[in-house]
Amino acid sequence: MDILSVIQNMVSSAFKDNFQSDIAPANIPISLTKPEIKGDYTVTLFPFAKELRTNPNEMGNRMKDALSGKYPEISSIDVVGGFLNFSLSDTYWVDVLHTFNPSPKNEDIKQRFLIEFSSPNTNKPLHLGHVRNMLLGESITNILRELGHDVIKVQVINDRGIAICKSMLAFQLFGEGQTPTQAGIKGDHYVGNLYVLFENKFKEEYKQWQEGPVAGDLLEASKNPDDPGKFFADFKNQYFNTYSKLGLAARDLLNKWEAGDTETLNLWKMMNDWVYEGMNVTYENMGISFDKNYYESNAYLLGKEAVKIGLDRGIFTRDADGSVWIDLTDKGLDRKILLRSDGTSVYITQDIGLAIQRHEEHHFDKMVYVVADEQNYHFQVLFAILKEMGMDWADNLYHLAYGMVELPSGKMKSREGTVVDADDLMAEVIGEAAASGKERGGLASLSVDAQEQIYRKIGIGALKYQMIKVAARKKMIFDPKESVDMQGQTGPYIQNAYVRIQSILRRERFKGGQILDCNLEDQEVELIKGLTQYSVAINDSAATYDPSQLANYMYILAKNLHRYYHDVPILTAPDETIKQFRLYLIEKVAEVLEAGMRLLGIEMPERM
Repeated sequence: MDILSVIQNMVSSAFKDNFQSDIAPANIPISLTKPEIKGDYTVTLFPFAKELRTNPNEMGNRMKDALSGKYPEISSIDVVGGFLNFSLSDTYWVDVLHTFNPSPKNEDIKQRFLIEFSSPNTNKPLHLGHVRNMLLGESITNILRELGHDVIKVQVINDRGIAICKSMLAFQLFGEGQTPTQAGIKGDHYVGNLYVLFENKFKEEYKQWQEGPVAGDLLEASKNPDDPGKFFADFKNQYFNTYSKLGLAARDLLNKWEAGDTETLNLWKMMNDWVYEGMNVTYENMGISFDKNYYESNAYLLGKEAVKIGLDRGIFTRDADGSVWIDLTDKGLDRKILLRSDGTSVYITQDIGLAIQRHEEHHFDKMVYVVADEQNYHFQVLFAILKEMGMDWADNLYHLAYGMVELPSGKMKSREGTVVDADDLMAEVIGEAAASGKERGGLASLSVDAQEQIYRKIGIGALKYQMIKVAARKKMIFDPKESVDMQGQTGPYIQNAYVRIQSILRRERFKGGQILDCNLEDQEVELIKGLTQYSVAINDSAATYDPSQLANYMYILAKNLHRYYHDVPILTAPDETIKQFRLYLIEKVAEVLEAGMRLLGIEMPERM
């Protein structure tokens, strides 16, 4: 039985003996005592004041008198207002440390999870937004697996549609037949550059058209002819679909693709392969992998079968123009189109088909979609449709909606080429780590290769931690320079705590055997207490699909270790018993630091 249950049971017994009240142990609120107050665990008495008709402070004093001196685990009990604060004995904490096991695995709770994340487009490389997405997906996967769950990682690659055709057309018109290898550019970067080039050419075309007579007539006939800027901004999509030569050519390519034109399909496959080759390098450098890939080009027809089923069951309706809809207004949503009048599917139709297919394939207990919060409504509608279709597993679908990532300079825009490329971002943080490391000079004795490996671990670790430490649902601003700071809540700060332990252990390690009882420093109690919270942090992160809780725990543990390192002598401890205890303690702390950061996808260097 853990100490929280022990305290809850003793308090429950005291309530019965002293107040003749049967209060179940599970109903007794208990938490860690605030750092500035004496004690380890606190029981809150306020909820029982009305039932017991007793002032909480008076209640606390009676409980203290009843419990003091009766339990060897408890060294003292203090009453502060309506709070009962328990201080545990040094002997108890030594026993906790000796029996500590960092593994939270519990095979009894094993479930199958499907986690969908990343989901890139083949018209541009992975960027800063993808980085947060994939780090959330990968770390949640690691955490769930650590608990013993079976987790399958998948991505849906958006490899078709008008955006893809824009890159293809740019290659035809402006690429001069040059391959990425010939251009000396990574494949996904090369295709992304073509997409930006198309958008720039389209802007030029649109600007020129605005000066012509047709545009003038349309402006004059509009509701606000005195505001041409707003008119042409709002008219942009219509221009693309109705007047633009580039738009017409891009749609022609899309029609050819859907018709199975051999030449178009060959171009599409060649350019997609360039992108996949480049993306795989990025994934490898970021430490990201998938168990299965799904492709929109294969999946976009899946939903049509689902629509047919829905029509047959009367769940969906067909309008006079041939389009298919579902009415969700009674669910607080709107009326949603599923098939256009020409029979083509919309994005949500694909997601319906994919969800059904993946449940049939994997028989998952739960599925998590890691997608930005811009798509909140989309997933509300998707889950509602699946429920209407009688998919009982739809209640086990979850949208991990994360906030967008911005730079100190503001939002990124793919079409304008202002997106921060993931490869460039990794290079930048590694560069920042190298610059900071060389300034400190601590690695000067190592080979250049060894230094570079360490700088890479620090830089990538800094990037990952900075992305993960912010609660998933919150918007965040990413500053590469700030991320590699050795002070504050950063990845390198936590890595440095581990490195400090390794520097001690290289000189002397725990000799083994039983650790003996000794009087503990306050910092030692805090460290041991912190170790016991490791499994709590993992379970809380898993329950909320939010690794920031584990990330924040790692920072607190590292902070306590740094304080311990500065304040308490280890190798120069007063006697051998105390020294061996302290060596054992820091070994366990290092074990948790390494294990926890590994779950966040972060490697720990041995030196910094």
